[in-house]
Amino acid sequence: MIKRILPFFLLFTMVLIPSATLANVVDISLVVSRSTHTLYVKRGSHVLKRYKVALGSGGRQAKMREGDGRTPTGKYKIMQIRDSDRFHLFMQLNYPNIQDAKRALIEKEITKAEYNVVLDAHIFGVQPPQNLVLGGAIGIHGIGLESQEKIKIHQNIDWTEGCIALRNAEVEELSQYVKVGTEIHIVD
Repeated sequence: MIKRILPFFLLFTMVLIPSATLANVVDISLVVSRSTHTLYVKRGSHVLKRYKVALGSGGRQAKMREGDGRTPTGKYKIMQIRDSDRFHLFMQLNYPNIQDAKRALIEKEITKAEYNVVLDAHIFGVQPPQNLVLGGAIGIHGIGLESQEKIKIHQNIDWTEGCIALRNAEVEELSQYVKVGTEIHIVD
């Protein structure tokens, strides 16, 4: 009996609930394509917005350690959204992730204890340590005080220390779509 009533109930519910409300049930996620320098704002499989981004100045390889100037690849979450004197707005990611730490452990760049601290941070949903050899303070940010020269640099070269940069107005707009916990997939 319930199996026969359930489809009618779902259909009835969908008619009564406005489509905008249904759309909000599916969380926003972000995808950054390093090869196309594009950040996509997605709701489910639908692209809502896209932004041209600047990445780390350290080249095409994924981030390996502090100071390499590279943007990481992998799945992360936004852990904090805050104003920034240097970058206008900063959305900090939970870098390093478990895969970053596992690679570093296998390559003997971090200890088992350091790996466990990263693992625990991800299990408990807190920021992983930012002072490991892997580096830290990776996020999405603006370009700070905008000048014609800075805008030209931003549009033409990768200039960050490993972060993902947008124009200030764009990062403000992006902040309206995301929240702490929003997932971001950084892919090649």
